Amino acid sequence: EKPLATNTAQSQEMFDAARRTKLVLIEAFMYRSHPLTAAVLKKVGSGAIGNLRMIRTNFCFCTSEIETNVRFSTELAGGGLMDVGCYCVNFCRAIAQSEPIAVHGVAHLHESGVDDFAAGAMEFPGGVLACFTCGMRVEADNTVSICGDCGYIEIPVPWKPPVNGAEFVVGHSAPPRMDRTPDAAPPRQSFQVDAGKPLYALEADDFAATVLDGAPARVSEQDTLGNMRVLDELRRQVGVPF
Repeated sequence: EKPLATNTAQSQEMFDAARRTKLVLIEAFMYRSHPLTAAVLKKVGSGAIGNLRMIRTNFCFCTSEIETNVRFSTELAGGGLMDVGCYCVNFCRAIAQSEPIAVHGVAHLHESGVDDFAAGAMEFPGGVLACFTCGMRVEADNTVSICGDCGYIEIPVPWKPPVNGAEFVVGHSAPPRMDRTPDAAPPRQSFQVDAGKPLYALEADDFAATVLDGAPARVSEQDTLGNMRVLDELRRQVGVPF
């Protein structure tokens, strides 16, 4: 499950053990197995929104179950960053196709000692900026925006897309008056992606393809370790080190 372990060192130890025993170890970011994610990555790579500039992600929920909730346990490496912020970090890194060169985090700490809501910012090579919000005691729209110099992409349901009709939008803002031309792009184009299977079935199929057929892991070892390094730094900054 995500995140793979408590910190980067433990994650590396797990991958080393998997290699020694000839077993397959893959971090379970289920949204990466949905074709919606692949379609968005392809659209960004095709230049549909021009040069990538900014990424904005949100993953929040509000729970009243605290005392028996492992997410609020420091002993079990809880917290909003670990539980849902990890998705935001993973998505931003996947879109930027690189590791951040600067990471900044702020958080509200629950009386249990973990962060119950947090925000972060990352800078990637080439001047790409990313920001995210996450939390376990706050409501949000949980959408994603990917912004370029020629358009933007909106994903209404990025983390748990439906089996069929998963949607993303390629949009274009009205240009400044001095930049307007007759052949301006349409303001919004909606695209739908059908998966044909439930999200976790897709993830299981991906895992099976790696085990049985040697297919590349949907989330690679380096991807996982990169994500954990960012989470380690964010937690260090906000005062929740594990």
